[in-house]
Amino acid sequence: MQWERPKQLFAHIALTYQGWQENVLLSIDDSGNISDIEANATPPEDVKTFDLLIPGMSNVHSHAFQRAMAGLTEATSGNSDDNFWSWRQVMYLFKQRLTPEHTEIIARHLYVELLKQGYTSVGEFHYLHHDADGKRYKNPLELSERIIAAAETSGIHLTMLPVHYETSNFGGIPANDGQKRFVHSIDDFLKLVESLKARQAKAADMNLGVAPHSLRAVSSESLKTLMQALPRLDMADAPVHIHVSEQVKEVDDCIAWSKKRPAEWLLENAPVAANWCLIHSTHTTLDELKTIASSGAVVGLCPTTEANLGDGIFQADEYLKMGGRFAIGSDSNVCVSPWEELRQMEYAQRLATRRRTVLCDENFPSVGFNLFLRATTGGAQALGIKAGMIAPDCRADIIALSVDSPMLAGKNLDQLLDTITFIMQQPPITHVWVAGKCVVENGEHKCDADSKNGYQNVLCQIIG
Repeated sequence: MQWERPKQLFAHIALTYQGWQENVLLSIDDSGNISDIEANATPPEDVKTFDLLIPGMSNVHSHAFQRAMAGLTEATSGNSDDNFWSWRQVMYLFKQRLTPEHTEIIARHLYVELLKQGYTSVGEFHYLHHDADGKRYKNPLELSERIIAAAETSGIHLTMLPVHYETSNFGGIPANDGQKRFVHSIDDFLKLVESLKARQAKAADMNLGVAPHSLRAVSSESLKTLMQALPRLDMADAPVHIHVSEQVKEVDDCIAWSKKRPAEWLLENAPVAANWCLIHSTHTTLDELKTIASSGAVVGLCPTTEANLGDGIFQADEYLKMGGRFAIGSDSNVCVSPWEELRQMEYAQRLATRRRTVLCDENFPSVGFNLFLRATTGGAQALGIKAGMIAPDCRADIIALSVDSPMLAGKNLDQLLDTITFIMQQPPITHVWVAGKCVVENGEHKCDADSKNGYQNVLCQIIG
């Protein structure tokens, strides 16, 4: 699909790397990066003018196919202790119905939704590799190609995170039938990564990382082998994403296996650094959080999914005081709004501490501004892209918002982000640019009709 890439954009107000600035003229080069920023400028006659420009948001953790499950797991299973593990059984049954065509159509629709809400990049934690019987497709990249195609059609930036999955629990317990679409040997997984590395060169806008699923799903030997292989694949600094300490049972099982908690074991036995993203980290101790913060790694939080599954509440207040970095993700995709993720993140802290305005400090007294700024920069770091700021040499991943809403009248600049984050149900997004290409214009995406129709047809096939 062809996208317009303007050479310049002008905004009455823009949130740049130097803070809020007025009458800002942005120049965009042919590679989609910001080449120049001029504040207090006069708008050229042939350049579009916008009310407000802010950086695009990175979604660091998505399982695209689970968007089609939304609404199917909200009734009791008859078990008085419904939790992540009972939800997982529903997910295992659901993914058996998906064909490669279904996978692409669902992902395309999701990515269009994400773009219209202000996400400009997505980290796809992709573990659906084989057919419903666990057999390899003739093309081992069959389902990966479907995700790549969905990203290219929608225009979103993709950081592909192929998932290594080999066991069902700590200590090498074999994978069960529900996991047979996920499983690789470490040798086969490295071949998959090599193939994706070659495919990356042909993709429109794709970065590549790896995702050892979790300590319960990947043996310590395979994790070590994977880390040793990355330099050979020219991926020494590539993003590494892993689920950590999401549920209490996971923590208990890890202690029974190793006499250590998951985050504790990982931090002692893996080269956790700034290119790592530790997903969830819900049940981590303060000592573990301090070590994570000092490592430079990013914690990938998925507040609406964590709430939906009843996982628990991450100790965000203490972690941010330690200088910890975080990003947000949509995970199970029951929510496609970054604003709702940030809102849920703050509200969970308020409920836990019985205080208001928790996730802010003296330097950033505005909660909305503080969370937005940290999430954009942390998200770009976690996906391995130079983005998250409107700054020279950064990707032109940008959101335009209208300030015409009565809800925004009379608000100062920080209060605009507070109001959009905490008060408005639908953010007033008018345009979205990914690497300088306009993928949402006047609130609409070129794929809206096809995406909607295709998605509805798939849902009728697999649910109806």
